[in-house]
Amino acid sequence: MLMQLGLSTFRQRFPWIGGDLQTLRDTLRRVDLPADEGRPLRIPVPALPSGAASAGELLAFIDQPEGTAVGVVLLLHGLGGSSSREGLRRMGLALQQAGFLVLRLNLRGADPGRHLAGGTYAARCNTDLLPVIARARELAAGRPLLGAGISLGGTMLLNACLTGPGVLDGLFCASSPLDLAACSASIERPRNRVYQRWLLQRLVRQTLADPFGVSGLEETSLTGSSTPRTILDFDSAVTAPRWGFADVWGYYREASPLHHLVKSQHRMPKTLLLQAEDDPWVPAAAARDLADQIDPSAPISSIFTRTGGHNGFHGRGGCWGDQLAVAWLKSIVNGRGDERSGGRKGTD
Repeated sequence: MLMQLGLSTFRQRFPWIGGDLQTLRDTLRRVDLPADEGRPLRIPVPALPSGAASAGELLAFIDQPEGTAVGVVLLLHGLGGSSSREGLRRMGLALQQAGFLVLRLNLRGADPGRHLAGGTYAARCNTDLLPVIARARELAAGRPLLGAGISLGGTMLLNACLTGPGVLDGLFCASSPLDLAACSASIERPRNRVYQRWLLQRLVRQTLADPFGVSGLEETSLTGSSTPRTILDFDSAVTAPRWGFADVWGYYREASPLHHLVKSQHRMPKTLLLQAEDDPWVPAAAARDLADQIDPSAPISSIFTRTGGHNGFHGRGGCWGDQLAVAWLKSIVNGRGDERSGGRKGTD
């Protein structure tokens, strides 16, 4: 597949050697980006089904390419991210320079846009995401509407596509969790305690900063001696009840795309999943499991790399993951997507 897309196999670049340094590269080294010139767009969304948050708006930014856009890409950030995160902006710029109109979305609770809607997002947030996709389809005006998701953003897009055929015309997911329980257990490993602490601090701060307020029970669960010590604790106290799940295990089961993708594989748009074997956050086992169960005629492909970390993929020629996203989505627009799909494509 890589040859068909015009790419060589991924090679990590010194000094970003190993899964952790690949993951942390954009944190440790400043990313040189131009000023953000995205045009803001507010998109109405309904109240959460649980009643935990009222109707509001999500804030997106439109990055217009030079000339006529070849298609529209809805670009989603991951856990604790936003439209202004360096990795997301860099991928957006790569897509914009390739001729796509890019819609960078801030999910419910993310800044900027925190003031427009109460609550927070989840791995399955279709009541928020489907109205956004409908608005993006209007912007596409007959051109292809594609999706690109980083980490949990890819999980959300997969779940949206599982609601029925034709939601998107193509999809790229980088380091996206397919099994939430496995990811939660992975992040709880002692080696990941710094990662987990960083993520929890961001999530708790984001939740408590809600200008619409939090419930008394949530405040008690998030402050003082009750502060969550794990992502599982946070999801149990906040995410699962806010999004109408009976408990955290029900949330993890229903919002994990793995088994739903196996059952509905032929209804998906052309989809490419990128997963590194040394990802310290997201175990590759779920993506391997999916690849093993995908029919050769299904429109789901997977590319596995030995290195790359969690949404790292920093190679000698820049961010290889961004290059792959551009090549894959352009192949769909140009009608050259890999029809066989589902194959396991290791890049040693």
